[in-house]
Amino acid sequence: MIVNRRSIYILRLLSDLLLLNIAFLLAAVFSQSMEILIARYYMFFLLVGLNFLWILLSNTIGFYDDFHSRNFPFQFVNILKETAVLVIASILFIFLTKEDLFTRNFITLYAILLIFFISLRTIVFRKVLKSLRRKGKNIRNLLIIGTGEVAYKFKSMINSNPDFGYNFSGFVTETEIADSANDVVGKTDQLEKLISELSVDEVVIALKDKSDEFLDEIITICNRNAVKTHIIPDYFKFVSSRFQVSMFGNFPIITARIEPLEEVHWRFLKRTFDMVFSLLVVIFIFSWLYPIIFILTKLSSPGPVFFIQDRVGSRNKNFECYKFRTMKVSESKSTYKFQPVVENDPRVTKVGRFLRKSNLDELPQFINVLKGEMSVVGPRPHAVLYDQKYGKIVDAIRLRHNVKPGITGWAQVHGLRGDVLDEEENIRRTKKRIEYDIWYIENWSMTLDIQIILITIWQMLRGKTKGV
Repeated sequence: MIVNRRSIYILRLLSDLLLLNIAFLLAAVFSQSMEILIARYYMFFLLVGLNFLWILLSNTIGFYDDFHSRNFPFQFVNILKETAVLVIASILFIFLTKEDLFTRNFITLYAILLIFFISLRTIVFRKVLKSLRRKGKNIRNLLIIGTGEVAYKFKSMINSNPDFGYNFSGFVTETEIADSANDVVGKTDQLEKLISELSVDEVVIALKDKSDEFLDEIITICNRNAVKTHIIPDYFKFVSSRFQVSMFGNFPIITARIEPLEEVHWRFLKRTFDMVFSLLVVIFIFSWLYPIIFILTKLSSPGPVFFIQDRVGSRNKNFECYKFRTMKVSESKSTYKFQPVVENDPRVTKVGRFLRKSNLDELPQFINVLKGEMSVVGPRPHAVLYDQKYGKIVDAIRLRHNVKPGITGWAQVHGLRGDVLDEEENIRRTKKRIEYDIWYIENWSMTLDIQIILITIWQMLRGKTKGV
C-alpha cells in the first residue's frame, strides 16, 4: 500500500539498468576504445544478457523490496552479490568467445563502476524520496480503525517510514471517546464525519472478530467518500512472514507461506548444482579418501564400513541414508533409539570420533544426492524414530519434508546438531532447529546455499562440527 509503489520500483529498476549500461560502456572505452568495442559487436550481446540477468537476480533476492531497500548496509551486500554474478557471467562469456582485448582490466573496471554507481543511486534515491515525503509531496492521510496491538504496531511502522508517503491521522475506536493522548480521534459511528474533518485519504481496518455486516458498513462509508480501504486480517497470526496474496480467478487468496522451491525452474537450478557439486566431491575427494577411511575403519573395529539407516525424506518418503560407520557394530544398531551421542561416548570408535568431529562421516551422502534422495543443502534428514518423537514436540515438523533433506543445513551451521541428554534443553533445541529449517525453506536462494556450504567447510576445517 506504499504510495506510488509500482512507479518507485520501475524508476529504481530503470535507473539501475541505465547505470549498468553506462558502467559497461565506460569500462569498455577506458580499457580499450569505442572503435574496438563497436568492431567487436558480440560484446553487445553480453551487455543485453547482463541486463536480463540483473532483472532476474534483483527479483530473486528482493533487491527492490520496499523494506530491505531502506537498509543500505543490507542493500550494499546485495549490490556485491549481483555484481559478483554479473562478473562471473562476463568472464564465462569472454572465455567462450575467446575475447583477447576486453579481459582483466575491463572486468575489474566494470565491477568497480557498477558497485559505485548503484550504491550512489541507492543513497541519493533514499535521501531524495525521504526529503520529498517530509515536504508533504504526495502525502496521504491515514486513519486506523482499531486500538489493539496490531493497530499500534502498524502506526509505529508508518511513523518510522515517512518515505511510505503516509501521515497518521489517528485511531478510531468502537467504544472509547476521543483521547488525544492516545491518538484516538473518535468512534466508528463518527467515521464519515472524521473522514471529512481530517481529509482522510485511506483507512486501515485493524479489528478482531468483526461481522461481515460491520465491515460492509465501514467499507460502504469509505467508498461513499472515495477513501481507499485496507484490511489487516485477524488470522494473519497463522501465516508466516513469507505469505502471499494473489488472485485465483475472481477470488482473492492468501497463501499462509510461500516456498521458492515450489517453482520448477528453481528446483531445476538446485538439482543441477547438486549434481555438479556432488560429482566434483566424489571424483576429487571421495575417490581417494574412501580407501583410507575403509582401512582405518576396518582396523579400529570389526564390521561394515558404511552405516545405512532409514530416514525420512522429501514428501515423507523413507530412503536409505549412507554414512561411514562411527560406532561399534553391537551399538550402532541402537544408536538412534533416543540415545544421543555425547562427548567421550564409549560406543564411538577412535576413528569414528575423528569422522564425527570433522563431519567426514557424512561424505557418503553425496551418493544419496546423486541418486536424487538428498540435496547438498537442506534440513537434515531424521531417523524414522526421531521424526516420530520430534513430531510430538513441533506440529509443523512435516513442513521440512516439502524439500529434499540436505547433507548440511541452516540449522547445522548455527550449531544445532544432534540431541543432548537434558530433556528440556533437547526440546528447546529441537524447536529451534525446526524453526531454522522452516526459515531456510521459506527463504531459499542459491546464494544462501553457497553461503551455508562455505560456512560448513570453514567449520570442518576448524573442527567445530559434530556428526548428526
